[in-house]
Amino acid sequence: MRPGRRMSIIIGAIALLAVGMSPMASSQDQSTTIAKDAIFARKILMDTINTNMDELETMTTSHKGVNLTEGREHADMISVMLMAFPHLFPASTNQWKPNVERDPGRDTYASPDLFTNYADFYARAAAAAKTAYRASRAQQDGDFKTYVAELRGACDSCHGLYLKSDQ
Repeated sequence: MRPGRRMSIIIGAIALLAVGMSPMASSQDQSTTIAKDAIFARKILMDTINTNMDELETMTTSHKGVNLTEGREHADMISVMLMAFPHLFPASTNQWKPNVERDPGRDTYASPDLFTNYADFYARAAAAAKTAYRASRAQQDGDFKTYVAELRGACDSCHGLYLKSDQ
C-alpha cells in the first residue's frame, strides 16, 4: 500500500472514530466527551507513530541492512503524523491527576507541564517531524540510520518532559 494511501486511511479512521463517538455526548457533559475523544485520538496516533518507529529501529539494527524504500515510507508517515500530533492537545485535555485509577484508553498521561510549556512541546514535535522527513528523503543507509537515531532521541526527550506514568 502506498504511504499516502496508508496515511489517508489512518487519518480517516481517527476522524470517523471522533465523529462516531460524538453521540455519546448526549448523556455527558459535551466538553468532557470531546476532551476524552481528543485524548483517545492522540493515543491512537501515538500508537501508530510507535509502530512505525519500531519498524524503523528494527531495520536500522538488523544485520540484513536497511530497506530504504520501506524505511522512507515509515519515516514519511511519522513525519506527517508528528505535524498533526500537537493539535490533539487542546487545553481541555489537561486532565492529569496523580494517584487515581485511570482508563488507559480514555485518560491522559500528558503532564500538565505540556500545557504550561505548549510552545516548547509544539517546537519539539515540529523538529521531530522535520527529522523524520529528512529520514524519508535519505539516499544512504548511514544517513538514514543517523536520522532514525536522532528521531528516537527527539521522541525520548519529549516523553521525558511531558509524559507522566503511574509510578
